[in-house]
Amino acid sequence: MSRIFYILLLTVPLFSSTLNGLTQYATKHSTVVKQSQAQIELAQIKREESRVQQYGSLDLVGDYTHYNTPRTLMPLTPTIIASGPVTTTKDLFSAGMAYNVPLFTGFAQTRQIEIDNIAAQMSTAKARLTKEQLVYNIRSLYLSILAQKEILKAQRAYTHALKKLTKQIAYEVKVGKKAKIDLFKAQSDSQASQTQQEILASNIEMTKATLSSLVGKRVEKVTPLRIKVKKPRYSVNKLYAKASGLAKVEMEDMALAKADKMIAKSRSAKLPQVNLSSYVGKNYGEDEASKSWDNETLWQVGVNVKWNLVDFGKRDLGVQQAKIAKMEATFKKEQTLLDLRKLLTQGVEKVKQSYAEYLGNSAQLRLSKKSESIEKVRYANDVATLNDLLLAKGKRQLAQAKLIESKYNYKKSIYYLDYLLERGVN
Repeated sequence: MSRIFYILLLTVPLFSSTLNGLTQYATKHSTVVKQSQAQIELAQIKREESRVQQYGSLDLVGDYTHYNTPRTLMPLTPTIIASGPVTTTKDLFSAGMAYNVPLFTGFAQTRQIEIDNIAAQMSTAKARLTKEQLVYNIRSLYLSILAQKEILKAQRAYTHALKKLTKQIAYEVKVGKKAKIDLFKAQSDSQASQTQQEILASNIEMTKATLSSLVGKRVEKVTPLRIKVKKPRYSVNKLYAKASGLAKVEMEDMALAKADKMIAKSRSAKLPQVNLSSYVGKNYGEDEASKSWDNETLWQVGVNVKWNLVDFGKRDLGVQQAKIAKMEATFKKEQTLLDLRKLLTQGVEKVKQSYAEYLGNSAQLRLSKKSESIEKVRYANDVATLNDLLLAKGKRQLAQAKLIESKYNYKKSIYYLDYLLERGVN
């Protein structure tokens, strides 16, 4: 019974996918988003790694050494010498624990933690941009599918009209009213329209496959959108004024802050480096005299200070490299802002162009429909040739396809502005 239910479930048609549903699903399940999330986690791990490094390391250590002459299990002191015979061995074993920690690194560790913290913030901002890019691509493909489906519907109607015309001409040829050449022309145009119809259907399937790959699940049907084309009223200056809050600009600010920290870190090499090291353990060995095993406990704590006085300009070169990197980050931010203004200008103009094209195509479609009606009457009355009628029909179909395309291009241009202004992800 369960198998029958499963088979019936597979035969149920897939529900139509909405645009909002696909974008919401993709921002959670798309492999692109998952990769960005993995990069965020990696940056956070690196930041945590830098933080725990300041606590040093506790190690379990062991050692075995064979000497050509007997050695004591621990360093000799006057007190030990006065106490009596001392254990000596040629085979010395040692085991213990060592703890080493940097006490002062010239603030290099602190700066590295700050650098990794900025890097983690940058990865988060980059993930936001990745989602925005994903949403825009999904919207663009979704609109392409809707446009192609609408054009396909119009193409099918055009094919049907040509087939109907072909049948009518075939009858008129049979009764001797029309020349046979007209039938050949009608059949040729009908076949060409049928071929174009199949190409459109194939393009729809390919676009669906691309959309499915982006979303992360199979997309079979899409829900139509209600698109209202209205005169655009955008100001590039007003849109650009909001640029400071965009993730792409924030990333450049973070890059500048990171460059400052890199300069500070490179200067840390000019300060003294202080490290603490400690050890506690036991030395073991077989006494050369008594042939019995003995051991001694040792522990030590030490502080090491290292202050490089001369490195022949190596540290200065490191600081200079960090300063150049900051200059590069500054130039990159300036270019990002210039590119953003350029893209916003292009985006606004695209909206205006698509709106103008929509109005022009609407007028062209109205005129082509009138022209087709006139040519149809003229051909029926033997005033015009079949070529005139077919040309009028072709122009009307082309105008309708252009109108459909311009309507969806208008919506695409709106979505493109949303992408530039990072308004695609709620």
